[in-house]
Amino acid sequence: MKNLLEQLLENAKGEIRQAANLKELEDIRIKFLGKKGEVTNILKDMKNLSADERPAIGKIANEVRESIEGLLESVKEDKKRLEIAAQLKTESIDVTMPSKRLHRGHKHPLNLVLDEIKEIFIGMGFKIAEGPEVESVYHNFDALNAPVDHPSRSLSDTFYITEDLLLRTQTSPIQVRTMKHSKPPIKIIAPGRCFRNDEIDATHSPMFHQLEGLVVDKDITMADLKGTLDMFAKRLFGNQTKTKFRPHYFPFTEPSGEVDVTCFKCGGEGCRFCGGSGWIEILGCGMVHPNVLRECGIDPEIYNGFAFGMGLDRITMMKYEIDDIRVLFENDVRFIKQF
Repeated sequence: MKNLLEQLLENAKGEIRQAANLKELEDIRIKFLGKKGEVTNILKDMKNLSADERPAIGKIANEVRESIEGLLESVKEDKKRLEIAAQLKTESIDVTMPSKRLHRGHKHPLNLVLDEIKEIFIGMGFKIAEGPEVESVYHNFDALNAPVDHPSRSLSDTFYITEDLLLRTQTSPIQVRTMKHSKPPIKIIAPGRCFRNDEIDATHSPMFHQLEGLVVDKDITMADLKGTLDMFAKRLFGNQTKTKFRPHYFPFTEPSGEVDVTCFKCGGEGCRFCGGSGWIEILGCGMVHPNVLRECGIDPEIYNGFAFGMGLDRITMMKYEIDDIRVLFENDVRFIKQF
């Protein structure tokens, strides 16, 4: 067996010297040292040797293995250098050629406006809250003081999954969940997707985006609400922007109102963009209804608060003068790159 091992070593040396490339070297390694290689097979047969012969033969076998491995490594490095040199000779690079153009992504206008609004409210001490898009009827309507006969609860307006589950029609359920799981003071904004059973046209979409805000604490007044929204409007549309509050009705706030801002196109003088009025409606708001606070486990005799909500799609369309909501969801890169 000793002679056999020495002969295998000589054979391996000869084949390694004659190898033309790295692939042939790998084939030689497998032939001699692989799981079914010639050296491995000899080592398997050592069980047939006597106890006196095994140590000597084992030592020789290991030396043969190490010799073959060493030869393979040294020749492999030489072959690598030769192959790289040959490749450099056959391949040429024209450094004057222009590089391939990298097409970078671009933020969607909705995300641009959302990031700007987030920055404004975070700067005023608000935190961001999130909630599920598949919501319960309780969180979406009942806890928000919406009566059973409210039009938004009908099948023609809302996407129901079961009698008790639906696709949320507003991000207001996030406010409910926050009030139920947090103690005042509460100061959050809640952005997200909403769903209503609307026909698609230039101003309506069955999927849209909202951003709502909620503040709950002691001694919160309408003045706090007006000051917050006035500051928001000035930061978003410019310091020259004025705000106007009009009475309105929402089941979850009392008193309620809608907020208009001076047209940022004409400065309030009246133009086609604002319909000649000089004002543009941007959001709804009001003081949180005592029934909502009570339902969420907050004592309305101790705490009160205000809430507001706006359509992010509408704000984006006004800010960038987009006249069709459908282009926001068509994912045309040519459109997105304009912003």
